[in-house]
Amino acid sequence: MLQEKLKNLPGQPGVYLMKNAEGTIIYVGKAVVLKNRVRQYFQNGRKWDKVAAMVAEVCDLDYIITDSEKEALILECNLIKKYRPHYNIMMKDDKHYPYVRVDLNEDFPRVEVVRSVKDDGAKYFGPYLAAYHIRDVLDALGKAFPLRQCRKDIARAVKRGERPCLNHDMKRCLAPCAGKVTRDEYRAILGEVMDFLSGRYEQLVRSMEEAMQAAAENLEYEKCAVLRDRIRAIKDVSQRQKASFPDLNDKDVFALSKDDGEAVVQALFIRAGKMEYSERFYLVFEDEADGELVAHAIKQYYMETPNVPKQIYVPGELPDRELIEAWLTEKRGNRVYISAPKIGDNRKLVKLAELNAAEALNRKLVVRKREYEKTFGACARLAEALEIPAIHRMECYDISNIQGTDSVGSMVVFQDGKPENKEYRRFKIKTVEGSDDFASMAEIVERRFKRALTEARESGENGETEAGFAKMPQLIVIDGGKGQLHAAYDALVSLGIEDIPIIGLAKREEEVFLPFEKEPLILSRQSDELKLLQRIRDEAHRFAITFHRSLREKRVEKSALDAVPGIGDKRKKALLKAFKSMERIKNASEEELSAVKGLDRKSAKAVFDYFNTIK
Repeated sequence: MLQEKLKNLPGQPGVYLMKNAEGTIIYVGKAVVLKNRVRQYFQNGRKWDKVAAMVAEVCDLDYIITDSEKEALILECNLIKKYRPHYNIMMKDDKHYPYVRVDLNEDFPRVEVVRSVKDDGAKYFGPYLAAYHIRDVLDALGKAFPLRQCRKDIARAVKRGERPCLNHDMKRCLAPCAGKVTRDEYRAILGEVMDFLSGRYEQLVRSMEEAMQAAAENLEYEKCAVLRDRIRAIKDVSQRQKASFPDLNDKDVFALSKDDGEAVVQALFIRAGKMEYSERFYLVFEDEADGELVAHAIKQYYMETPNVPKQIYVPGELPDRELIEAWLTEKRGNRVYISAPKIGDNRKLVKLAELNAAEALNRKLVVRKREYEKTFGACARLAEALEIPAIHRMECYDISNIQGTDSVGSMVVFQDGKPENKEYRRFKIKTVEGSDDFASMAEIVERRFKRALTEARESGENGETEAGFAKMPQLIVIDGGKGQLHAAYDALVSLGIEDIPIIGLAKREEEVFLPFEKEPLILSRQSDELKLLQRIRDEAHRFAITFHRSLREKRVEKSALDAVPGIGDKRKKALLKAFKSMERIKNASEEELSAVKGLDRKSAKAVFDYFNTIK
């Protein structure tokens, strides 16, 4: 079927979608001529490793014809965003940054925060990199420009003669809902808000200062005070933007840093000569060239935002630069230029973006290395210290009880040094009476691995892969010293699987005990391998304690209320729902008990008498 489709591909521009055996889309691409571009993948010759791996998976393909290469580019971006194919270059974090939206279709528009941009005739400003940034802006707006914040139907509110809300009394709303302001007056202030959001601070402040001077000459001191407060709020926001540039044109700058399979694209956004905000994009890539990575970041970014500047600066030549320019020109409404400056202030901006990208990438690689040392690296060094081949799956066991009651055990699993929560298991101790941690440990280890042997045998008979308890660890960790360790080891011996490596970790001195070794293994207190053992031990302890506490609380609550005559499950639930705890029920008065829905006076008296009699 695939070969037949390859023969019949059209000679027109369009988008192609590669699919694997399950029908999942694994790659989306565009082409000027579909039949030429797609057939290249399946011709003999040297291919990048990534392309070779993708082609090996392709079992089917689909395509969509477009009228032009520019349409193919837009469709490609949309389909990549929708399907997130495995072999396309993708931004790692698919954040939806906040925007400020002003719906100009309304007579009295609100200023609101949204997480996506729609083609609905509204004006969008942003995106803003962080929520705190947009909160600062909106707070300044609310103080300086008294626009409405409610979602009322204004025409209906005016018709019904509604009174203004508290915001109007606080002079933070002009109250169009009460007919206090005309549409033109409201729109005049809205225009200033939009100048504010566009970053045209200086022009706006200049015009306001002129208006304030005119109001002062006319002795309109109240109007002067309003304008003064607005100017202060605008300056407060504008002064936070310290970086300024002699060229006052709007521009976006993109630069790249990559190393060790990681890539960061740093973007700087300059508005009216000031650096308004920045973003960085982390890309998944393999063999792609620098220009291709920057081009993908630009395409994915501008798919999300309607704000396209006249100038976009990049470090070097981009593939499909003219095509991307044509798409962005159409999106903006007039000419957009993408260029790689060689000298001057714009080149300095590109260098600044490159510096930020390199610093961000270095931080990421340091964090990744540290994470590796804490997990995979710690497993490798622990295996070396214990003289075993490797450690991937670790299981840790702990016992919890108080004075021999509600004894429970826990099993916690770490895979390659990280918690595997869905593999955690809890055990109620069934065969041990009283507080015998050694026997309890032997019981849960025996139960766990007896189940493992059964499941492994059954899955083998059915031809299935390992699942559930059938997964065997490369290391068993026992929370405790020699006594708990030997109890667990004896359980393994009884099942004939004593070859699984097992150790005990004693809490007081953090000593590692091994079966038949008199002296403990001492690991450095600062070593990642000891810290890994401590993490899994502490997690097993937490998991056991949590289970034990929940059982104890249920037992206490159940036994106390079940002893009260005339109190069944329904009334017991009503009491616990009303008072939240047994302690509060015990201390409640008869009147408080009788006020509980579902309890009559007789039942309330029975509860009151029971707890006051046994005290």
